[in-house]
Amino acid sequence: MNMSATHVEDLKNVMEDWKNELLVYKFALDEMDTKFSIISQEYNLIHGHNPIEHTKSRIKSFESIVNKLARKGCDITTQCAKEHIHDIAGVRIICSFIQDIYNIMDVLRQREDLKILEVKDYIQHPKPNGYRSLHLIVEIPVYLTNRVEHVKVEIQVRTIAMDFWASLEHKIYYKLQNDVPHQLTDELKEAADIAHYLDEKMQNIKREID
Repeated sequence: MNMSATHVEDLKNVMEDWKNELLVYKFALDEMDTKFSIISQEYNLIHGHNPIEHTKSRIKSFESIVNKLARKGCDITTQCAKEHIHDIAGVRIICSFIQDIYNIMDVLRQREDLKILEVKDYIQHPKPNGYRSLHLIVEIPVYLTNRVEHVKVEIQVRTIAMDFWASLEHKIYYKLQNDVPHQLTDELKEAADIAHYLDEKMQNIKREID
């Protein structure tokens, strides 16, 4: 069936809106990368220790955004996406020690160029499957040529051990198409507990050295 010229033009306008909107989230990630680079260098200068091993950032794909809006029963619009999806832009911070995670959160709380909207502490309160991480939803201003956009970014802060476990668990669930036998889920939970024990052990060793 041939689409009318009007319908084609409407579709182009919709895609252009999404393209522009996702570009704003890209700018937000650029801002966050700069902030974390400054935090890392300054913290290292003051304390002689860099709390950030490395960072990763990503923007959700258009397909993932649409699927999430559909699951929430929302219209497929950029406005609904901004209101109902808070992890379109995401940053993952990998640390050496558990205490580094909370130090980073404390630093972010003191900054005036962002606002922490939500905290989910899956380290103190891990998920039933053993997942541990600190999740923050922050809002930062992005200064464009003709306006200021306040953009939400999800920040996940975790140790190397937590990240290794989460990556492995994701690969297993993806390979088995989410049909993971109980024996494997039990072993994954045990591995998560071992990873947490390692984190606590290394934190204690660092504390003794300090």
